[in-house]
Amino acid sequence: MNVFEQMSAHDYGELHFGLDEDTGLRSVVALHDTRLGPAIGGCRFIRYENDDAAVIDALRLARAMTYKAALARLPHGGGKAVIIEPSEPFDRPSLLRSFGRMVDGLAGRYVTTEDSGTSPQDMEVVRSVTDHVCGFAKDSGGSGDPSPFTALGVRRGIEACAKVKLGRSDLEGLRVAVQGVGNVGYNLCKELAALGATLMIADVRDSVTQRVADELRASVVASAAIHRQECDVYAPCALGGAINDRTVPELRCPIVAGAANNQLAEDRNGEDLRKAGILYAPDYAINAGGLINVAQEIKGYDADKARARTEQVYDTILEICQRAESEALPTHEVADNIVREILSNAGTRFSTAPPAP
Repeated sequence: MNVFEQMSAHDYGELHFGLDEDTGLRSVVALHDTRLGPAIGGCRFIRYENDDAAVIDALRLARAMTYKAALARLPHGGGKAVIIEPSEPFDRPSLLRSFGRMVDGLAGRYVTTEDSGTSPQDMEVVRSVTDHVCGFAKDSGGSGDPSPFTALGVRRGIEACAKVKLGRSDLEGLRVAVQGVGNVGYNLCKELAALGATLMIADVRDSVTQRVADELRASVVASAAIHRQECDVYAPCALGGAINDRTVPELRCPIVAGAANNQLAEDRNGEDLRKAGILYAPDYAINAGGLINVAQEIKGYDADKARARTEQVYDTILEICQRAESEALPTHEVADNIVREILSNAGTRFSTAPPAP
């Protein structure tokens, strides 16, 4: 792989590699952009098919964090770390401390947190060697599970979409088809049900669908059929790529708004939705609540402030939808354009980022 070609393709930025033979650490830290402030993003600890796959994963995810933080008006750029899980036996705390020293060497330009394969307990280990980490459990002064905040932001985004597309100021009786009712999807269902929405749900795990059905009187639908349900809102909250060449013609809804990352399988699918008259809430705009919440830890966690900032996802989605309508563009392109405007006004790529307030 030509590293610089990949960095150019993802509009970078910086890429840092860490290797510690003693602990087995093989890590990549991607800093996509720091014009708005220190980069923030999770640390993945998973197996990769090869080193190239790990690098590309870090590049792709860090870029998405830049866009998410910028649209949320956070004083942060986007970063991401990946630790390649060793194939041989290893001492996890020692490896995580080695990673923490790598993060510390970046002198505050990257703030790490939990992600796939890491936990609040892992972040406690990392915190033993660096201050540049967040995502702790509540009993350690952290923000705890970010899922409720992600769900809150998605619910607020759905409210904005309902106002624009349906002319509604409430969710009473709104029919929402939720694909995936894990931590975020479950909390989203609770948010929606509390405001009178009618729920249809699907998940590959029968146990989680049964819980939502029992607690919130949701109708259970087969996973392969959830996107075909006649509804007001289709909310993908599982894996990415739910909006693709096959599913777009089968949608029977005026709004797509959910928590999943990378919902568009291809960029062109965003234009496909627009042509079909379906309003799409760009994923990295509507699902920013978790990032907003964990970012509050950096200056001392305040749950009320985190909630108030997350509530503002409504304004972000409203701005995107209104601009998309006036400019006759798909919403994901408008969201990207807003981010570019924000970044272009923040200085040059390697300018000294302002301190986080």
